[in-house]
Amino acid sequence: MMLARVADSLYWMGRYIERAEHLSRLAFVMLHAALDRTDAAARATRIALAAVGDPETGLPGRAVDSARRLVFDRDTGDSVFASLAQARENARQVRDQMTTETWERLNLLYLRFMEGTAQAAFEIDAAAALQDIIADLHLYMGAADATMSHGEGWRFMRAGVHSERAQLIARLLRVCFGEDAATAVDHITLMNLLRMACALEPYLRVYTADISARYILEFLIFDHEFPRSIRYCTAQLEEHLSQLSHGQGGRSEALRLAGRLNARLQYADIGEVASHGASALLAAVGEECAAIHAAIHETFVAYPLEMSLPA
Repeated sequence: MMLARVADSLYWMGRYIERAEHLSRLAFVMLHAALDRTDAAARATRIALAAVGDPETGLPGRAVDSARRLVFDRDTGDSVFASLAQARENARQVRDQMTTETWERLNLLYLRFMEGTAQAAFEIDAAAALQDIIADLHLYMGAADATMSHGEGWRFMRAGVHSERAQLIARLLRVCFGEDAATAVDHITLMNLLRMACALEPYLRVYTADISARYILEFLIFDHEFPRSIRYCTAQLEEHLSQLSHGQGGRSEALRLAGRLNARLQYADIGEVASHGASALLAAVGEECAAIHAAIHETFVAYPLEMSLPA
């Protein structure tokens, strides 16, 4: 069985990398929307900042400043830099669990931030710099999947990725469609929302050009093939926890909670969401993901000593 501190570091590394990639994309979509110099820029910025808990109103002329803060702010934990720093620190503690290719991708990206290279590139061409950051994060994820053994360590890392992703997508949807929606939703705003979820092209392949709030909710909550839908994430989370729970006799509280959430999404449908409103379901997803996170910590990190010793 893997050491608890190692499992914890790998799990958090997955969460922080996913957070960094998500924040980078939010910043990129803000800048892309600002090119039109219309109200769409303000709406995109409000959505992005509200999705990360920032109360800023996000006027169009401040999109670059908002993006810069999301990426480079060192004073809060909700920035790309802070997420990369935490991911790299966790990776450093479990360097022996990672392949050289995986470590080098993460370390090189972190050093670009520390040395100021990334920020200098941002000041020259912000959109291109953000695209490079996102591409580097995808290279890291690809290296991890392609070179690491898909055993316990990889599963803890992927559990972190899918737990974080489910919560981020649920939060993003609540900002747009919840009871306290951050802005009015029009066609351009819906397209920017899909871009923020890296879902525009996959969505169009399913629903063609029919972009509507109902279909977006159906796709980002219930689609079982799209890797950023909430249902896909919860199914993957249940699968990884099922494999990791073999050491607990095949069952754990974390697995039970993940299975319950996955079943709820598997047997719900968009008609139910439409009749009762999306806010309640999305809030429940966030709360249950938080409960799963706490159960993962209790099961694999902070378990009582007697559980780790043979009878």
